[in-house]
Amino acid sequence: MPVTEVTRISHESSQWDDAFYAFLAEKERRSGSLRTVQSYTRMLQAFFAQFGKTPDKVAATDVFSFAHGIGISGNRPSAVTVGARIACLSSFFRFLIRMGLLVGNPCEALERPKTVPGVPKGMSADDIQKLLTIVPSSPSGLRDRAIILTLTFTARRRAEVMGLKAGNLSRDGDTIQYVYRGKGGKTGKRELPRPAYDAIVTALAAWGKDLTTIKPDESLWPSASNPRGLTSGTFYGNLRRYLMKAGLPLAGVHVFRHSAAKLRRDVGESIEDVSRFLDHSSLAVTSVYLRRLEGQADLGWAKVAEAIGV
Repeated sequence: MPVTEVTRISHESSQWDDAFYAFLAEKERRSGSLRTVQSYTRMLQAFFAQFGKTPDKVAATDVFSFAHGIGISGNRPSAVTVGARIACLSSFFRFLIRMGLLVGNPCEALERPKTVPGVPKGMSADDIQKLLTIVPSSPSGLRDRAIILTLTFTARRRAEVMGLKAGNLSRDGDTIQYVYRGKGGKTGKRELPRPAYDAIVTALAAWGKDLTTIKPDESLWPSASNPRGLTSGTFYGNLRRYLMKAGLPLAGVHVFRHSAAKLRRDVGESIEDVSRFLDHSSLAVTSVYLRRLEGQADLGWAKVAEAIGV
């Protein structure tokens, strides 16, 4: 949801609406994620619609009531949901303080709930092999296979991979490099592992395309229904169907990033190396990634590539 499409949060003063739009614009620029902006938009609009107050009238009790409130499902929110609601509101109020519109943050009076690390989310080599086995050899299937391998070997986020275009790839001797725009507007250039590159070339050929001749701004992921290339949502839907057919637990695209992080650690890379590989802002974030994946069998990177048949 582009920031220009959000509704007003106040009917009393355009000052707060202007601040709302500015906050979302800054959030999109810093995070580089439209999904984050959409999530923050929904929570902020729900909060101000519920209480009908301008930000300067909000009290800590309002935030507490909203954060712990029962949603449309009729269930009490989990600790993760409560924490996300508080974090969203606190981020907005900190922005208002920086802009000189407020002097205090009502969220500071609230205690953040403690969360218990979830079950491991990473897929094993056997799981990935099962997944690849049921992906069809049609042009669409070969394209999806290339996406899965690119996610697995690069550990890039969904938007970063789905946004790759022909011009993002370049050759440096025998090595293929790719340029990406990551979270928070970070840009980087990394080696594209050969299995992923070969899968991309094969998929494009199935669509009658060649990397040496297609336009630089053309998506690496062709789509019969979208001239701009496969959308993230369509791939997500395809992935869930593949997982169900393979008899694997349903998961989001982010599962490949978790798997790649654990695999890097398994082959001997330090947490610092893995953190840089993932573009994490701190080692603490990386440690959470790895801790959540404890308990899985250790597999070397080469063994994983062999196990999934690439």
